[in-house]
Amino acid sequence: METEEILSRCDHTLLSQSATWKEMKEVCDDGMRYKTASVCIPPAFVKRAKEYVGDRLAICTVIGFPNGYSTTEVKCFEAENAVENGADEIDMVINIGELRAKNTEYVENEIARVKEACKGRILKVIIETCLLTDEEKIAMCEIVARAGADYIKTSTGFSSGGATREDVALMREHTPSYVKVKAAGGISDLADAIDFIALGADRLGTSRVVKAVKMQTEAQNGEINSDKSSY
Repeated sequence: METEEILSRCDHTLLSQSATWKEMKEVCDDGMRYKTASVCIPPAFVKRAKEYVGDRLAICTVIGFPNGYSTTEVKCFEAENAVENGADEIDMVINIGELRAKNTEYVENEIARVKEACKGRILKVIIETCLLTDEEKIAMCEIVARAGADYIKTSTGFSSGGATREDVALMREHTPSYVKVKAAGGISDLADAIDFIALGADRLGTSRVVKAVKMQTEAQNGEINSDKSSY
């Protein structure tokens, strides 16, 4: 698989609590340079980022993040506000406690309401697989499809674990083809990326893949420069 194709599936991510606008701008620069699917950044930076990149790069942000236990009304407001600020894609966290309590109607209704608040933008639903049983993961595959979301996503990257190959394969098996799968959390290099894509992931949430390609490119450029200077 070509590196360009892998990068085109990456949501280049920076969600650190301490990140500054300077760092967000660098992430946007890298996203545009390497033609990633989007950059995934905190809501507070969406407006500035969209004004900075214009139509050159999709802006993704998160709501109900990372714990998912905001009220539905708050999540809908967050989604509406993000869209008003220029977000092209929304990644929401489900209410994990309601799912574990088998209140699936609540979870499905919340996703559907957030999807409506997105006003046609892409909605990815984070289920936090590391906290769920296989039965709950399969149930979420069905719920996400019924609720009308565009993607089901493994993880926030802020809990006890990230994407696993087993979870991505399970989600792809039990999710209708019209719902895509996003793997996020712990995807460290191009080899990981290729594995997850082969297992059925359409998107990858990662900061490390772009960094790895960037380091490789800079190293190659350094070798080229060194060779030229020796002549």
